[in-house]
This record gives sequence, structure tokens and C-alpha cells, in this order.
Amino acid sequence: MSIRIALVDDNVFLQKAVAEKLSFFDDLALKFTAIEGQDLLKKLEANKNIDLILMDIEMPVCNGIEATKLIKAKYPQIKIIMLTVFDNDENIFNAIKAGADGYLLKEVNPKELHQGILETLNGGAAMNPSIALKTLKLLRNPVNFEEKCRDDIKLTSREVEVLEQLSKGLNYNIIAENLFLSPSTVRKHIENIYTKLQVHNKLEAIQKAKNNNLI
Repeated sequence: MSIRIALVDDNVFLQKAVAEKLSFFDDLALKFTAIEGQDLLKKLEANKNIDLILMDIEMPVCNGIEATKLIKAKYPQIKIIMLTVFDNDENIFNAIKAGADGYLLKEVNPKELHQGILETLNGGAAMNPSIALKTLKLLRNPVNFEEKCRDDIKLTSREVEVLEQLSKGLNYNIIAENLFLSPSTVRKHIENIYTKLQVHNKLEAIQKAKNNNLI
């Protein structure tokens, strides 16, 4: 009997990479993929017989942590392993709070991924060592992320200027002209902004900056 798996990631390239790792094992069957939480919920309606979901965290519309809460409320029997590039404390803390059953980094090798899936289905928790260590530290010294969240995002005044221009719907070239920068410098600033805000696109960046009173 194959283990039925759903894979959620907005990056199709990373989806393929994980699907390839799963394909090495006869006891794992990838039933479907989704690109974010709402997409996943729709697909689960049509195909509820899933044993385990591999879930990305940073996704547009409905991210992995929100999606985990929704799935656990609706389908508590489905196990969820977060599969992410980031092992930052806040993501780990929020994922565990949302009900995730395991937490692995995307660079995990096929054998460890397979092992993690089996462990999780047998009632264990798949965690790579660096994450297990951070989880222990978080348990020893709980952090109030709700408060910490606001102060942590530090944008330079230049980045704020770029973001303000971006929020007016201007393109890179016009922003570059307005701020007397080269388009490639503007692009670099925008990359830095996305990294600091932990977002993937312009709309998310503007929304998050407004929520945190940065613009």
C-alpha cells in the first residue's frame, strides 16, 4: 500500500526537485501538487485520501502556516511536514503552533526525506538536526514573536524610498530615474527588501511594509 502524498510549493522548479526525490521509493505515491494553501484546500476537496502533505512555508495568497492550521482543523488525520529553505526561529515556532508534524529543510536528501515521512506516519516527528536544536532552544527560552515581529524588519532609508515608489505602481526603470540609480541597483534593493520582509512579490512586499508601518 503506497503512502499518498500531496506537495505544496509555489516554486515549480522546487516542486519538481522534491517530486524527483519521492520517485526513488516505490512505497511513496505523489497524488497531486498545489501552489499555495487555497489551491491545496480545493484539491483536497476532490481527493481527500491523502496520508501526508509536504508543505512549503513562504507562499503567496495562503502561506504554509495558515494552510497547516486550516488543514489540521478540517482533516486532522493528515500529517504535515513543513519543507522549507529557512530554519528561522519564527517559522519553526509558528509551524509547530499551527500543528505541523515535522519540519525538514528542502535540501534534505531522498533517503532522509523518505525516513522522515515514515517516521511522521508512525507518530514520530521528522526534524533535521539544526531544526531540532532550535526547537529545544525555543522551548527553553520562549520568545514572544508577536512583539518581536515589528521591530525586526529594518529597512534602510533607500530601501524605503524604493518601496514607496514600487507601491505607486512604477516600474524599475522609472524608479531608477526618480532616485538617480541604475535599474540593476534598484533590482538589488528590491531583492534585499524581499529577503528582509520574507516575501516573494511586489504585492506581498507592499502589504507587509504597510502592516509594519514601514511605508
